[in-house]
Amino acid sequence: MDKYEQVIELAKRRGFLWNSFELYGGSRGFYDYGPLGSTLKRRIEQIWREFYVIQEGHMEIECPTIGIEDVFVASGHVGGFSDPLCECKKCGEAFRADHLVENVMDAAGTLNAEQLTQVIKEKGITCPECGGEFNDAYEFNLMFKTTIGPGTGRQGYLRPETAQGMFVDFQRLSRFYREKLPFGAVQIGKSYRNEIAPRQGVIRLREFTQAECEIFTDPRDKSHPNFERFADKELTLYSQEAQEKGEPFRMTVREAVEKGVIAHEFLGYNLALTNEFLTKIGIDPARLRFRQHLKDEMAHYAIDCWDAEIEMDRFGWVETVGIADRTDYDLNAHAKVSKTELYVYVEYDEPKMVTRFTVKPNMGKLGPIFKGKAKAVSEALKQLSEAELSQAEIKVTVDGEEVSVSSDMVEFAEETVKVSGEAVVPHVIEPSYGIDRIFYGTMEHAFEEEDVAAKEADSGLKGAGEAKEGDSETAVETEGKADAETEEETRLVMRFSSAVAPVQVAVLPLLTRKELADPAKEILAKFREKNLLVAYDDSGTIGRRYRRNDEIGTPYSVTVDYTTLEDKTVTIRDRDSMRQIRAPVEGIEDVLYELIYRGRSFESAGKPFNF
Repeated sequence: MDKYEQVIELAKRRGFLWNSFELYGGSRGFYDYGPLGSTLKRRIEQIWREFYVIQEGHMEIECPTIGIEDVFVASGHVGGFSDPLCECKKCGEAFRADHLVENVMDAAGTLNAEQLTQVIKEKGITCPECGGEFNDAYEFNLMFKTTIGPGTGRQGYLRPETAQGMFVDFQRLSRFYREKLPFGAVQIGKSYRNEIAPRQGVIRLREFTQAECEIFTDPRDKSHPNFERFADKELTLYSQEAQEKGEPFRMTVREAVEKGVIAHEFLGYNLALTNEFLTKIGIDPARLRFRQHLKDEMAHYAIDCWDAEIEMDRFGWVETVGIADRTDYDLNAHAKVSKTELYVYVEYDEPKMVTRFTVKPNMGKLGPIFKGKAKAVSEALKQLSEAELSQAEIKVTVDGEEVSVSSDMVEFAEETVKVSGEAVVPHVIEPSYGIDRIFYGTMEHAFEEEDVAAKEADSGLKGAGEAKEGDSETAVETEGKADAETEEETRLVMRFSSAVAPVQVAVLPLLTRKELADPAKEILAKFREKNLLVAYDDSGTIGRRYRRNDEIGTPYSVTVDYTTLEDKTVTIRDRDSMRQIRAPVEGIEDVLYELIYRGRSFESAGKPFNF
């Protein structure tokens, strides 16, 4: 088994991930998060909120997961959100056409369906499932279509991203933030894409969780007010130029912005913030890089765009976060379709005298003639130039129809006025996180299979077991000698950081006897009062329970034994080193809290007895 298979096998066995609809044979592109997986995922999301809502001050909103068609017409998803699909003539299996040809040519993702069809035929590419020939490729829209309301209803779609809700709510958000740029909003929730052939576990799903932040900035000033926080932080960058050489490089954020590698401070700050988040939840910094979009993959409206990529054993470098400067594209697109101006009025430090061309339609004359269309005619007149307005008969187009307006119905002139500000359409900086991919990356980077004897030697443990004759845990000798830590040659361990571990502390009575169970449950209650994620386990021998908790990533185990009844102390075991200390029951909840959240060293928390 490769590491992916090992991680997924453990995930299914220990309650992290299960195939959806398994009772009925399952369906590709859907996964259930089990008890531990759901908790791990929520903890990742909560840390994301701590970063973006608490620290950055971008408030969270929640929008419907179904949107009306107009929203996705404006966003471009109805017209252009598609992948090239290719179906086998023999078995009917569907594939992404660009994926079929990526092994025989570079930049497959830039080809259209017709070009991909030509490559497939020229290279003789056949179906990976049955060896059959392919039909011609065609564009397949990835949105799930639905209807809103009874009967034929109103056309709607399951949202393919969470971002559009924040763009549609821009006016409300702007007022909430008192029209002071920059400001941002975040949303965490489900998105849906009808993927053609999802075959990569939780890397490619049809229902997935996104955490997105839309930061509305002044296009005239993209310096970040807190840039110094990360200015000297080194990141692994894989710029456009570096990709030509095939070599990423290390550079500080300040240097990257000054040299133009990263477009501006706001983008650089958010790359560094992403790096901070991913490493905090347990992504290995050595397997994390930021890849700049190449010119032929950069969206036409984007100034700059970078992907945070995590290296995975089977899939290589996988995009998990996209950080882009989307300019004013989204707001302008929604303004055009909704026929509503979307801007922020930015006041000057001091008023300015400005000469400008003004158009003043006479609504008293336009109204009687054009009636319900008078306002639209007025707006159309305001868009004309002086030369167009100087004609004896002025032509404007309203709702696709050309109409004539008499010159006496409109006045125009250049005038000098004092203005205190201007209307600005903000640019959008968008960090977009794929939580499911990050979840899997966290699991794979935490997964380790290690030699127990070597670990004992590294940790300086005593002899073959975790306790010796005469130590405080002598009941291990009498009840489970064959179950000592070293009985197995290897152990599986999930080295989750305490920040995300789904179980932070396991409380283990040494034996299933009332005199040990009662104090163990009292300790359990203390941990819960401290808001620690705690599990109680009295099933099987103590060594087996240690192994179970290693496999689910529990950082610390607290064992209640017969010595506890004598001197009111318990054993605390560290998952990573397998070392143990004795600590008083009194205040044990504060000790564990400090170990988990305050970075207290394990050795300082009690008296060592097996190292």
